[in-house]
Amino acid sequence: MRITVFHAALYAALACTSISAAHAFSYGNGNGNGNGNVGVGNGNANGNMNTGIGNGNGNGNGNWGGFSGNRNGNANSGLANGNGNGNGNYGLGNGNYNGNANTGTLNGNANGNGAPDANGNIGYGNGGTGNIGAYNGRGNSSSTSGNNNIGALNGNNNGGMFNGNGNVGSFNGNGNGNP
Repeated sequence: MRITVFHAALYAALACTSISAAHAFSYGNGNGNGNGNVGVGNGNANGNMNTGIGNGNGNGNGNWGGFSGNRNGNANSGLANGNGNGNGNYGLGNGNYNGNANTGTLNGNANGNGAPDANGNIGYGNGGTGNIGAYNGRGNSSSTSGNNNIGALNGNNNGGMFNGNGNVGSFNGNGNGNP
């Protein structure tokens, strides 16, 4: 391939962008936190100060009672850390301070959660089976899709079979297998 002035400028711009944005790039962080709580002081201060991709999602949802599901999934960096913590607790002071300050990949997920519902889900607004967090596994055409996701907004609106399963973070495994 012949390198032109345009290509050289493009490569230089990409290199500078990669270096300068390495610590500031964020996508899919802090989604689906603090939903469907009943009582006093539940589902607060979740999914904050995260950098990287897919961190701090689906925390502090579906708690009943008081002071549960707070301060989960904060200050993570890297990939898919601090998701699905402090969900589905009953009583006082449960599921707090989980999945914080993780770096790397797939750390601090699915901690401090209560017992699953009849479908094996923990949190708020989940469909399918075995989902933890909020708004996972909804609108799928088959019961084999949208299962065992951790975080928020994973495994939704899939057609066909065996789509949108086993995702961690947010906005993963959606809209697959549709005509």
